[in-house]
Amino acid sequence: MSNRISKAFENKKAFIGFLTAGDPTFDASYDNIMALINAGADLVEIGIPFSDPIAEGVVIQEADVRALKGGMTTDRAFELAAKVRSQTDIPLVFMTYLNPVFKYGYDRFFAKCAEIGIDGLICPDMPFEEKGEADSIAKAHGVSLISMIAPTSEERIKAIAESAEGFLYIVSSLGVTGIRSEIKTDLAAIMASVKKYARVPAAIGFGISTPEQAAKMARLADGVIVGSALVRLVAQYRENAAGEIGKLAKGLADAAHNN
Repeated sequence: MSNRISKAFENKKAFIGFLTAGDPTFDASYDNIMALINAGADLVEIGIPFSDPIAEGVVIQEADVRALKGGMTTDRAFELAAKVRSQTDIPLVFMTYLNPVFKYGYDRFFAKCAEIGIDGLICPDMPFEEKGEADSIAKAHGVSLISMIAPTSEERIKAIAESAEGFLYIVSSLGVTGIRSEIKTDLAAIMASVKKYARVPAAIGFGISTPEQAAKMARLADGVIVGSALVRLVAQYRENAAGEIGKLAKGLADAAHNN
C-alpha cells in the first residue's frame, strides 16, 4: 500500500473528498481541491470526467458534462493533479472509468501517475475479476488499484478484501452516487466481514452528505468518502464554490476525525 495512503488513516478516521477535474474550469477546480485539503481532507479523489459515468448520479454526471465542455482531458487532469501535488503531500487518487485509462494506454497512464505522485486509481466499471489486465502494470509503477465492495458483494467479500491495496471503498447503498437522507444497508455486517479479511483500511462512500452522517459512518469504518454533496456546491456556486466547499469539508472532516 502507498505510504501516503497509509498515513491518511494513521491514528484517526480519514475524511476523503471527491471533486471532478475541470469542473467548472481548470483554475476553479484547483481552488476547490485546495479548499478541501485546507479544510482537513486526508485524501482527495480527483475525477477524470468521462462521457458515460455509469456509477454516477445526476450531480456528478452533470459535473462531467461541464468539465468535458470546458475542455478537460486526461492530460489536463494529470496537469491539474501535478499542480495540486506540488502544494501537498496528502494522498491523491484518480477516479475514472476504464475507457479513458485503456485509451490512454495502461503503461503510459500508470507511468504518468507515478511521475506526478498519484497514489491510486478507482475504476467503478472494472470488476474485481477483470482487474488483472491492469493490476500488474499499476503495481510496477507503485499505484494502488482501489477495490470496491458493494451491498451485493457478499459472496466475494473475502476474495476482494484479501487482495485489496491502498484502501477498500465500501459502497453504502445500491444504485448510483448521490445524496441520501438515510442509508439503510446493514453496513455493520459488511464491515465485520471486511475487517475479518482485509489488511488495508476501509472507507464508506455513496450518499454521505452531512457531518452527522459522516460521524455515523466513521464509527463503523476507517474513513468516510463524500462526493456528490461537494460537487453540488460547484454546480450552485460555479467559480465561487471554494469557500462553500471549505465550510462543508471542515464539518465533514471534524466529524470523521472525532470518531
